[in-house]
Amino acid sequence: MTRMMRAVVVDAPGPPDVLNVRDIPVPVVRPGEVLIRVKAFGLNRSELHFRQGLASFGSFPRVPGIEATGIVEDAPGGEFSPGAQVVTMMGGMGRTFDGGYAEYVVVPAGQVIPFHSDLPWGALGAVPEMLQTAHGSLTTGLQARAGDSILIRGGTSSVGLAATVLAKLGGMTVYATTRREAAREQMKRVGVDHVLIDDGDISAQIRRVLPDGVDGAIELVGVNVLRDTLRAVRIGGTVCFTGMLSDQWTIPDFYPMDWLPNGVRLSAYSGEAADLSPQTLQHYLDAVRDGRAVVPVGRTYRLEDIVHAHRDMEAGTVGGKGVVVL
Repeated sequence: MTRMMRAVVVDAPGPPDVLNVRDIPVPVVRPGEVLIRVKAFGLNRSELHFRQGLASFGSFPRVPGIEATGIVEDAPGGEFSPGAQVVTMMGGMGRTFDGGYAEYVVVPAGQVIPFHSDLPWGALGAVPEMLQTAHGSLTTGLQARAGDSILIRGGTSSVGLAATVLAKLGGMTVYATTRREAAREQMKRVGVDHVLIDDGDISAQIRRVLPDGVDGAIELVGVNVLRDTLRAVRIGGTVCFTGMLSDQWTIPDFYPMDWLPNGVRLSAYSGEAADLSPQTLQHYLDAVRDGRAVVPVGRTYRLEDIVHAHRDMEAGTVGGKGVVVL
């Protein structure tokens, strides 16, 4: 008898209403793959773009979802033991093969990361992609070090909040932006040292405090503010382009001599599961357990709330990482 599961299926791109919860067969797992019983999954803007038909790759019909957190149900190749706690992300999940918006997901064993934690699934489900992106932006993108001053443009996004948490664990000073005065307390709670209300001229605000500029900046808003972000960074500093919350991705008629200040470097970061080591994941979860860090969860939803969750993502009202708990 075919085992069935509840899953979100998108038959064709469109508005949030194209997200349909229905019963479909549990995917078949083969050697080299892992069947994961999904306990929670995070919500990401890339899934919003895929659902809208704006993604650069992927096919329909599809179970979306670029990440999942749960328990190993089966690993025919013996890479993981049944019952192990794991996360998975990226590698074509939710685009070229069915993703995490389901009770079960099958993924290649190479993109499965084990961990041990007693934290609630609602918190654990927020972690994988958010942590991978924030950690990679700070390390690969900025090569940030203890004592650095870091500007996070888009500080109330889930990645922005996670980057703040990691930067504070790493002994850095954090300047982070928001367009909403009401977000100030949330940002202070996760460790932001200096909250900046984004008036479009953040570089001026930074240089009133740090005349030479910050050591590095993570750009999460998009190219519409990137030129200003570049001007907030000191000579020899780096801006890492990571996110596009504004949905503005490209620079028309890019003229480097005009855009790039003297001596300021521009890098980018987008990672995969292999870029988040089990040690980094475990260190973060242990820091949360010990009260040295927090998981910036905005709202949690049920699988049946997925249309509402996507509407919240589009409206920007999640207030941190959105998580679906099964």
